[in-house]
Amino acid sequence: MKKTDLKKILLKKTLLNPSLIKKTAAVCFTLLFVFVLAGCGGDTSGGKDGQDTSGSAGTRDQADGQEDSGGKDTQTDGSSTKTDEEPLVVAMELAYPPFETRDDAGDPAGVSVDLMNAFAEYAGKNIRIENTAWDGLIPSLRTGAADIVISSMTITEERKEQIDFSDPYANALLAILAGADSGISSIEDLGREGKTVAVKSGSTGHMYAQKNLTGAKLLILPDESACVTEVAQGRADGFIYDQLTIYRNWQNNPDTTSAVFIPFQDPEKWGIAVQKGNTQLLEQLNAFLAEFKEQGGYEDLTRKHLSEEKKAFDELGFQWFFDMEE
Repeated sequence: MKKTDLKKILLKKTLLNPSLIKKTAAVCFTLLFVFVLAGCGGDTSGGKDGQDTSGSAGTRDQADGQEDSGGKDTQTDGSSTKTDEEPLVVAMELAYPPFETRDDAGDPAGVSVDLMNAFAEYAGKNIRIENTAWDGLIPSLRTGAADIVISSMTITEERKEQIDFSDPYANALLAILAGADSGISSIEDLGREGKTVAVKSGSTGHMYAQKNLTGAKLLILPDESACVTEVAQGRADGFIYDQLTIYRNWQNNPDTTSAVFIPFQDPEKWGIAVQKGNTQLLEQLNAFLAEFKEQGGYEDLTRKHLSEEKKAFDELGFQWFFDMEE
């Protein structure tokens, strides 16, 4: 038999042998699997251009502002800026009519709301108002949750350590809402031992009482309405707050309260607050306030929201809110 014929026979027997077919298939499959793995594992460092893409996009802290390989910068040191499309978040406590309140539809309304809408138009920005509890206003700036706070907030040295204020846009004086049967006719009466003074937590009335009414017991409450209720129902002798609030609540409760005004005070100055170090936004606010005053904006706000109060203040000889002359 020729050698060529022998090779053909051997090849034919091999191809028709089931056992050999299985073994051959297994070997081929194994080699194919190895080649696939080798092709996929060339660069084990991660994704495109060698960047690390293992796992998800990183920790939540990275996604929320810490530096990563492509995350958005959300610094909270006052240096970050927003695009024109992003609204400025304005925080205020909607519990102080007519400055910060709601209309009949439940939407934010009042002096501060109108002032911020005018600023938005001036700056070519959109704004979003966030109703924020008083104790959360300064933290909202410090954490970057809000860009601006306007909530009839007095400029104080303690607050200036944490946030920056605009030029003053209004001023206010303190007064007392006294119980009708409390015997309170002066600030000295309210400070006597045995008297109970209602104060709103964190307000300048609270600070004033802590410093000057050391003989009295302080009843610290979360909001203005609770303080008024305590006085009207005889559980507190007086509530110390700004003149406008005291005047309005006296008018609303003439049978159970009286108004006592505190002489020889330096007016409190209200300012618009921003995150400490945000000089760009602060300068824009100051330029707006100067133009707003020059164009008679405060007179428009008074006519719309405070006409009755303005008349009463003039009759009583009180300095008006928007009269910033020394």
